[in-house]
Amino acid sequence: MIKVGIIGAAGRMGKRFITNIVESDDLQLSGALEIANSPFLGMDAAVIAGCGESGIKITDQIDEVINNSDAIIDFSLGDVVENARKAVAQNCNVVIGTTALGEEGKKALAEVAKDGKIVFASNMSVGVNLLFKLCNEVTKILGEDYDIEIVEMHHNMKKDSPSGTAVSLAEAIVDARDEKYEDVVVHGREGIVGERTKKEIGMHAVRGGDVVGDHTVIFATGGERIELTHKASSRDTFAKGALRAVRFLATETENGLYDMQDVLGLK
Repeated sequence: MIKVGIIGAAGRMGKRFITNIVESDDLQLSGALEIANSPFLGMDAAVIAGCGESGIKITDQIDEVINNSDAIIDFSLGDVVENARKAVAQNCNVVIGTTALGEEGKKALAEVAKDGKIVFASNMSVGVNLLFKLCNEVTKILGEDYDIEIVEMHHNMKKDSPSGTAVSLAEAIVDARDEKYEDVVVHGREGIVGERTKKEIGMHAVRGGDVVGDHTVIFATGGERIELTHKASSRDTFAKGALRAVRFLATETENGLYDMQDVLGLK
């Protein structure tokens, strides 16, 4: 059994992780962390998730969670790099799915991963990671004759914009074009902005309701349009992908910073 600790255990994703771990045959819930002023401290993590008692109480002591776990899953908005550093120091694998990690954070995480095994991805969904691969390949095939636009929609409580997934989609496209994100991505349009340039990639964020996550990449040219779309109807798609990453790290022998393309064998 792989012992798994959850950072942000009482959140929407944390509860789905706990439920999927409890229902699995090869994973065991080993720890559950929440912030210091959480009203859930001391409560049974599985009860909070709605799946019966587990004996694992929610704590605000990360060292306690790490010391009892083979891996931690961190989708929190906290200091994920520092959390990873503490885990790696105790030979504990790390899976990170936050979308709020900037370039400096990614560089710091890569340094930490020299001493341990980490999977970091803006989106853990198997389908979305296939979309990353498809967008890269389609961009290479279609060439410069197609205008590319990215549209993403999420629930009205999402704090970051555009989504980390939308950014990763754009990165897959600019990589295929051998360009730089900051040189070609245009975030929305307003006013008299002039004609669309051939190189620009439009990025559009929509917020409303309880949408889990919709992403569409549009390739448009004279006479036709190709649209690649992924729609998530349940957070379980992210939970199952993250647990797949946990299993991947359990069998991986080399330290390093991995992503879901590595986990799924898409590289």
